[in-house]
Amino acid sequence: MMPREMTVGDLIDLLSECDRQAVVRQAMNPFFPMAHRLAQVVQSADECGKTVVYLAEGREEDAQLGHLPPEVAAALTWQGPVQAPPRRPRRRTGGN
Repeated sequence: MMPREMTVGDLIDLLSECDRQAVVRQAMNPFFPMAHRLAQVVQSADECGKTVVYLAEGREEDAQLGHLPPEVAAALTWQGPVQAPPRRPRRRTGGN
């Protein structure tokens, strides 16, 4: 069974819970999470004739904004929460 795809209605429902003045960005590439500025919304049809809406980044050089904040990548389950490694006891002079 194919996974259910998000519809425009689903997206509208999710966006309706957000601040209307917030900027929209796209999170891409789970293995190297980056944030991108959205510039266009394009409606088309896929190879089966099904209507699809694409959210696209801009063509400007600064459309890729940099690394995705770690808390966003963790919320998307693209990476686990990052924790500092446990501290080892310091060695003392004299061998102990």
